[in-house]
Amino acid sequence: MVEAQKRLSHTTLKRRQRFHPKRDVRPAVLAKANRLVIWVAAFIGLSFLAIVMLQAVLG
Repeated sequence: MVEAQKRLSHTTLKRRQRFHPKRDVRPAVLAKANRLVIWVAAFIGLSFLAIVMLQAVLG
């Protein structure tokens, strides 16, 4: 009984990892979103550093 549940959970886990074109977001869309998030985070980080350096120079 426990063995059958383990097998079932393993197969459902494997099935959920595969890409389903009608249900899942396309990998290209995810890659584009990831690049956007990284770009925004870098912009915020550089802006923060620029403000800190400007305050150090002026203060």
